[in-house]
Amino acid sequence: MAGTKRKTEQEQYRSALQMISPGAPIREAISFILQSGTGALLCFGQPKRMTDLSEGGVRLDAPCTPQLLYELSKMDGAILLNFDGRRILHANRFLKPRSTSPSAETGTRHRVAERMAKQAKCIVVAVSERRSSVTLFVGERKHVMDTLPTLLNRASQVLQTLERFIIALNEALEDLSVREFQDMVTIFDVCRAIHRYERVVRIAREMEPFIIELGAEGRLVNMQLQELMMPVKDAELLIWDFYREKGRHPVKTIPQRLSELSQEEILKLGSISQLLGYSSNLRSIDTYLSSRGYRILTQTHRLTPQIIDNLVARFGTLQQVMRAPKEDLVEVDGVGEVLAERIRVGLNLLQNQLALERR
Repeated sequence: MAGTKRKTEQEQYRSALQMISPGAPIREAISFILQSGTGALLCFGQPKRMTDLSEGGVRLDAPCTPQLLYELSKMDGAILLNFDGRRILHANRFLKPRSTSPSAETGTRHRVAERMAKQAKCIVVAVSERRSSVTLFVGERKHVMDTLPTLLNRASQVLQTLERFIIALNEALEDLSVREFQDMVTIFDVCRAIHRYERVVRIAREMEPFIIELGAEGRLVNMQLQELMMPVKDAELLIWDFYREKGRHPVKTIPQRLSELSQEEILKLGSISQLLGYSSNLRSIDTYLSSRGYRILTQTHRLTPQIIDNLVARFGTLQQVMRAPKEDLVEVDGVGEVLAERIRVGLNLLQNQLALERR
């Protein structure tokens, strides 16, 4: 219970969505209630806070089952449960939150639910028989649950959008890879690719609430998302390839700072350039940047992250790795004669493959 108290509102909201998503026992009870054309008020939280703002009813302290929860909902009062919804504490309880708390809700049940969620810092689910809807209140947050067909349709639209952005990202990465092999990368090329990567990440992040709310029905949607994002993960290595060592921000903090940029800021490539340690004026940098090679070397099979780190630490740039004779490669910790030859062959094959694809 102590761990639950420390949850942020966002974490509580996520837990609440999971608790009432398809496949969960609470959702099964809610389905029974909606099918019967009745309503309910379900409160999940810290017992003392909820009982202080309510009175009467029946004390149960019994394990929660969908059938029991449905039967108890036939009474007029609210049902109080613990945070995870596994035990029913009280049934037919009269809620009396302070009316001084402002509420924009028009219905009596929803107005009480909103005030209860704010004042008791609990999760309240209002099932409306008139609207045949389920409304979730978590602190200051309100969410009206969509039907499964609506959720699946919206998730499908986001996936289609994500797929288009991934295609644009892959085009930028392919162009950048060719320039890396040619040692002709500019800060504009780097910022454009990172910009497209961040947009993909943000769209993928929008899928999380859909997947949580879909519950057991969201398994296939989640599999599609993971499949789409699999080739994208290496794009974050662009930051490690091109950050400026004497920049204002340590490289480990740049991904987080990038995610904190507003939608307006992320559209300005100068904002990304500044995070990497360069000028915000992309035209002011007329020199080429040399890639350290993290991303390209990751695409070379049989190279572990540690070996890639050792190669970059030893040679500094991708160009130096490519030019290094076999004898120098063998001196790198973890690289034997066989692996040294594979590195040389793998990089040549990758370069040739990119050249063929651009013809």
